Amino acid sequence: MEPWIALAIFVVTYGAIASDRIDRTLAALLGAVAVILAGIVSQEAGFAAVDWNVIFLLFGMMVIAGVLRRTGVFGWLAVRTVRVARGEPVAILLLLSGITALLSAFLDNVTTIVLLVPVTLYIATTLRLSPIPFVLAEVLASNIGGTATLIGDPPNILIGSASGLTFLDFLLNLTPVIILVWVVFAGLMAVVFRGRLTVAPEVREAVLAIDDSEFISDHRLLRISVLVLALTILGFLLASVVHQQPATIALLGATVLILVTRLDPDELIREVDWSTLLFFVGLFVLVEGLVATGVIAAIGTHLIEITGGDQAVTTLGLLWVSGIASAFVDNIPYTATMIPVVQQLGTSGVATEPLWWALALGACLGGNATIIGASANVVAASAVARAGHPISFGQFLRVGGLVALLSLLISSAYVWVRYLA
Repeated sequence: MEPWIALAIFVVTYGAIASDRIDRTLAALLGAVAVILAGIVSQEAGFAAVDWNVIFLLFGMMVIAGVLRRTGVFGWLAVRTVRVARGEPVAILLLLSGITALLSAFLDNVTTIVLLVPVTLYIATTLRLSPIPFVLAEVLASNIGGTATLIGDPPNILIGSASGLTFLDFLLNLTPVIILVWVVFAGLMAVVFRGRLTVAPEVREAVLAIDDSEFISDHRLLRISVLVLALTILGFLLASVVHQQPATIALLGATVLILVTRLDPDELIREVDWSTLLFFVGLFVLVEGLVATGVIAAIGTHLIEITGGDQAVTTLGLLWVSGIASAFVDNIPYTATMIPVVQQLGTSGVATEPLWWALALGACLGGNATIIGASANVVAASAVARAGHPISFGQFLRVGGLVALLSLLISSAYVWVRYLA
């Protein structure tokens, strides 16, 4: 009976998260409490299931990003992009997307979107253009760029912590295919939006006249923040050499940054996205209910029966199932659910490393298909809607769906050639 109760709690919680009718953090925490109250897992076992490496890695990077935000560097980057593009809208869109993808590889992609969208709205308004094409391209780019590294997208953080794969592993295995995906994405954006982005010469001149130096509010803080971020990323690359987990490195970077800058720790900690962190805590406890009752083991056994244990069928099947599923449900809870399934498959003789990369690519890139497929999508859509430019589900799907499909096709070819052929 317990497996069915655990599964029912999970389905109801997942449905609440997907429907967006109840705050996703509240839904996850309610589901976690329900699992404990129902006696599926004890409080001790539930709390022990929380992956603190994930929680503190996110916390550390959120603090670093919060300090960077105070410097005004993100506004400076956006305006500098306009100047480099000489006010040409399509070039601005592509350069802003490139910056978003690059930043998302080293900062959480939701954080990157939160920082860049307000500046993008300002630029679009000045150009007298709809901000929707720019924001659409940025959010899609954030999910693509975030796929390249361990810390860029929450699903990768989950996978890295569960699998033991390092920052360097992600960089070497996922960055090559993400570069290919980015090139195709950039070409597609240029074609899709070229006819919708034209500005009058006088408007272009007004935009070019914006003084980007006004955006940098604290040059000393900027230098220190960039140095600490660079050293933190270096620490991620050397994690296997120094024998430290990513969370410890991120916490060290955040702590050193606070000490050196002498900023108010209470203020910085208040700015941390605690809602996201508690969402993860709830998910870990919720999924532990499925693990403890044998539901995950049963799913893994069933998948082996369907695929016959064939490595190629299992790997590519996981990639596409992940891509399709992540288009309609948030890729974070989906990934948290599938991690123990992959671990179960590993006990059945299937090589897990290709499965981890398939799960990462499917979950991160498939989330680009719909407006609810990834957290960054929801955050961007909400910000644009508040500015009076709502993005409909269909409007997002027409662009994002095509990007996701092409991304999954490229990823399938890459996974086949590199790991299965």
